[in-house]
Amino acid sequence: MTADAFLLPSTGPDPLPMATAVAAVLGYARARRPLRFRSFAWPQGHWVSLPAFGWTRFDTLATGPNGDTDVLLGEGLHGRLDEPGWTDVDDALARVGPLAAAAAERAAGAPFWALPDDELSVLGEPGTVGAALREIDRRGGAHPAHVRAVLHHQRPTLVPHLTPSTRRALLPHTLEGDSGVDAVVRRELRANADAFAALEHTVATLLGDASPTRLRLHDILLWLATTLRLPFAVAAGQATAEWRSAPLVSPSEAPDRP
Repeated sequence: MTADAFLLPSTGPDPLPMATAVAAVLGYARARRPLRFRSFAWPQGHWVSLPAFGWTRFDTLATGPNGDTDVLLGEGLHGRLDEPGWTDVDDALARVGPLAAAAAERAAGAPFWALPDDELSVLGEPGTVGAALREIDRRGGAHPAHVRAVLHHQRPTLVPHLTPSTRRALLPHTLEGDSGVDAVVRRELRANADAFAALEHTVATLLGDASPTRLRLHDILLWLATTLRLPFAVAAGQATAEWRSAPLVSPSEAPDRP
């Protein structure tokens, strides 16, 4: 096991060891939870085992060719929507689609963590990626987390995924001039670039069914920490076959990533 660690102020004051981060992501991907299920065939009910987190409902799925499954992806992380909620998210995606496209054009192929400082600063506005992300949130309707989930799935190297709990965790770390909490995510990715490159490689190698970018990996670690689910995920990850199958990759051994 490597002794390398992440320094992520948004998750807490202590370093997060690489081994802990890998176990947490493995747990997020593989943990199961019991559910008592009743049906006409089984009126007395019986126990079934379901994924504890959103990995198989989001990270392993592809976006539909016509966008017709996009709202389902948002539901995979944030829960089912009623009919008005579905319409709200679908309408919001139509409104913010041009903003996401403008952000992608502005980034010119660069991943979020490699953007220049001005792109996440009000000093560089108008027209920056940060300004587009802030406007996306403003127009995101009544279910902004569903909208961000879809946009991240569509552009996994550019659009961060945020939830109410992770926003609250990021907010105290914003600096004067930041265009929003996305700037905090970028700083933490930049400050831990080698560690996240190693984590990307390790997770993709061990799991095989998805290759989340460091934007999503940061999101998973932050969400697990802020919702107090990190210990459960780590324990579940350490019980997986993947955890026992291969040693961790240190940052020096990870392949070069942009």
